Amino acid sequence: MSNKTIGTAKTPPRHAPHDSLNTKDMRRILASSFVGSAIEYYDFILYATAASIVFGKVFFSDLSPSFGLFASFATLAAGYVARPLGGIVFGHFGDRIGRKKMLVLSMLMMGVATTMIGLLPTTAQIGILAPTALVVLRVVQGIAVGGEWGGAALMALEHAPQSKRGFATSFANAGGPAGAIMATLVVSAVSAATGDQFLTWGWRIPFLLSAALIAVGMVIRLKVAETPMFNKLAEASEKRKMPLLDVLRNHPRAVVLALLATVSFYCCQGLLTVWGVSIAVSNGVERSGVLNWKAAGAVLTLVVTFWAARMSDRVGRRRMLVFAGIIGIVLAYPLMALLNNGTMWGFAVAIAVGNGLVQGLLYGPIGAFVAEQFPTHVRYTGASLAYQGASVVGAGFTPMIASGLVIAAGGGFGLVAGFWMVVMAIGLVAVLLTRESSKTSLS
Repeated sequence: MSNKTIGTAKTPPRHAPHDSLNTKDMRRILASSFVGSAIEYYDFILYATAASIVFGKVFFSDLSPSFGLFASFATLAAGYVARPLGGIVFGHFGDRIGRKKMLVLSMLMMGVATTMIGLLPTTAQIGILAPTALVVLRVVQGIAVGGEWGGAALMALEHAPQSKRGFATSFANAGGPAGAIMATLVVSAVSAATGDQFLTWGWRIPFLLSAALIAVGMVIRLKVAETPMFNKLAEASEKRKMPLLDVLRNHPRAVVLALLATVSFYCCQGLLTVWGVSIAVSNGVERSGVLNWKAAGAVLTLVVTFWAARMSDRVGRRRMLVFAGIIGIVLAYPLMALLNNGTMWGFAVAIAVGNGLVQGLLYGPIGAFVAEQFPTHVRYTGASLAYQGASVVGAGFTPMIASGLVIAAGGGFGLVAGFWMVVMAIGLVAVLLTRESSKTSLS
């Protein structure tokens, strides 16, 4: 080799390690999963917040306060019931024609439904048509978010290196608490700004803001590429006519165990961020303070979610989920006591520990844990069916169940704490019956 050649040789460019998430494409994918999920969950959790403090008075004003709240929670449950349907429909097409297309469609559906809720006339204006339309729009929200999680999680999981799958997938999960933070802070700010007019028209503002957020999310989402695992299937021309039948026929055990494991996380969400908020406000705790502490709890959830996901890549999904389940069982009764003591500090501690710590520990590993139970050709359908099925019981009906248990107990919270402990124990057993998936290659 000549001196000239040696003298003009350039230092090879430095590339990120092959197992790094710090590449341009991965950063874009993770941002898309996080931001897109945050926007969709802003819409979905915004409804849950409004169901706790607004809809019972606006759309069920002809009922007593307790039954109005129950009816409001029933419309909330309708969205959760629709989530498995969304998971099945979006999973079917996501496994057949691609993850990316379904993510764009789910975001568009969510934005339209949420904006229309903000424009909906009240029961005093159009009678029974108002709550009927509210339920229909909530169902559309449920279908949309049912398709969102599976697509966002798989976009991250299927692009990520094996050693970082848990952490990468957590970006889709972290969109949940991030959306909760946005929704709660917006409602709190609007509530403070509009004062006595909040129940008249102020509550509509957070719903109408969804239109702008969806536009931002669509721009981000349209720039990401389809996952390499799906592209490989497409190139192989593998037939996937009915992914749902394939899942039910060949992977029923995985669906059941993943669903039961996920219920415990959703139970935390339903009890603390929906039922707990309504109980605190009804016990006289100041509304804006409750919402601000709920947002603070979501911030802590976000931090713990990322930490728990990273730890699950190191020590395994099962160990992290079992650890979280045990903590949840031990703390169930103390947290219920704090939620019901009628003080701001009691609510603050309960939401920080229950929502921030327990829910975050569960939330970090659960996305990768569920998705890794299924092979690529049915992963969108199988993971969505299990995850969204769990949302029905775990979050959709939990506020109603908790309200019913309080009535049955004559106003006490002991039955609610017992219910939470049983759900957490069931989830713990389900996790123990699965295989450790963090160290295996995806098929």
